[in-house]
Amino acid sequence: MPTKKLLSPLALPIYVFAAAILAGAALLRSPASHAGPTVPFLDALFTATSATCVTGLVVVDTGSAFTPFGQGVILLLIQLGGLGIMTYASLFFYLWRRRVSLTDHIAVGQSLLQDPSFHLGHFLLRVVASVAVIEALGALLLYLMDPVGFSPFSAVFHSISAFCNAGFGLLPDNLMRYRGHVGVNLVIMALIVLGGLGFTVIVELYRLSRQRLRPRARLVPWRGLSWYSRTVLSTSAFLIVAGAALLFLGEYALSTWTDWADAALAAMFQSVTCRTAGFNTVDIGRMGEASLGIMILLMFIGGSPGSCAGGIKTTTFRVLAAFGRAQMRGGRQAVIGRFAVDDATLNRAVTLTIFAMGIVLVSLLVLCFTEGATQAHHLAPGRFLDILFEVVSAFGTVGLSTGLTPNLTPAGKIVVIGLMFVGRLGPIVFLSVLQGFQERPRYQWPEQGMLIG
Repeated sequence: MPTKKLLSPLALPIYVFAAAILAGAALLRSPASHAGPTVPFLDALFTATSATCVTGLVVVDTGSAFTPFGQGVILLLIQLGGLGIMTYASLFFYLWRRRVSLTDHIAVGQSLLQDPSFHLGHFLLRVVASVAVIEALGALLLYLMDPVGFSPFSAVFHSISAFCNAGFGLLPDNLMRYRGHVGVNLVIMALIVLGGLGFTVIVELYRLSRQRLRPRARLVPWRGLSWYSRTVLSTSAFLIVAGAALLFLGEYALSTWTDWADAALAAMFQSVTCRTAGFNTVDIGRMGEASLGIMILLMFIGGSPGSCAGGIKTTTFRVLAAFGRAQMRGGRQAVIGRFAVDDATLNRAVTLTIFAMGIVLVSLLVLCFTEGATQAHHLAPGRFLDILFEVVSAFGTVGLSTGLTPNLTPAGKIVVIGLMFVGRLGPIVFLSVLQGFQERPRYQWPEQGMLIG
């Protein structure tokens, strides 16, 4: 029985991602990957984890420390990590919509083979083809905008990294040199947003656009977006706009950004990228503490389910917001749009958030000890905020840093590696696997009220 539970479908992505990380670390450790001094194994493991988990935190500069072969390995890990989690999550979403349990691989196999509307090969082909088209178009646009700054390989690298929400770059200053370049900013932001929406939403948008572009579109009944897609799109748009407005006010008020047009573009880019992408057009370490706090919140929320993004996801945030609104108004249901969220979804959202906050707090405490945040506050001002930013960035698979990552201790690197791994697959996956080893109790405890608040 324990062996069967260890090999359950829910645990499969854990083993696959772990194997990919170890294989990537071995390749990055080889001399063929090093452009300069030998990269230690822990740094190679850190880089492989960051690439496979599409995070973007780096302890060595990708463009100068690795050869084209090593950069190709990193690019392959990014593509496998982003495409793999999107495929698995999309397949999970398909089965969930048909009420198929993923805890029984026999039932899953039968459902896939017996459903005439589903063909696994066609499904996987649609995912891969959609991703390839989007990334190729992004690479072409980047190359056309700046053939010198974005060579063909560099354009492909940055396009894949942006769509997979990885944040890896080959330029030493990330994208800071393109801070005022509207075209490059728009392309990177579009790739990040598409990669953070999820394959299900992308397919719905594609089908809707095709329907609307037909010559007789007016004669065809308009099939709108699903409730789920509407929720994802509206929540994502709200977080991007609200985050950009707050970042603009925070930095413009501090006179850090003096040109309002340049500040607006930078604020919008940072609002998009801190939703788990990891690129930056400004120096994160020089931003105000209020702005860093806003970015921490956005990084913790992350992108949407079934996407390349991490975090607790936009739908979780929306469900909790609807629940809080209902409680303040004395309502009995958490309503989003035309429907109310069922109790099972609400319980999962609360459980996921509590579990995620617990992971962040424990990791924060450990890094405070390993990274020298135990001394008096006046001797290391801002150290705690730097560590908190690093922890949330790793957990949300964002890749932004105030400058702490290259200076992490070996113990700190191990903690961040674990954070990236858990954050990429999602805390709910590990929680579900752990719950699979526990038997449901066949009794109930007597209940009694308790004073709260």
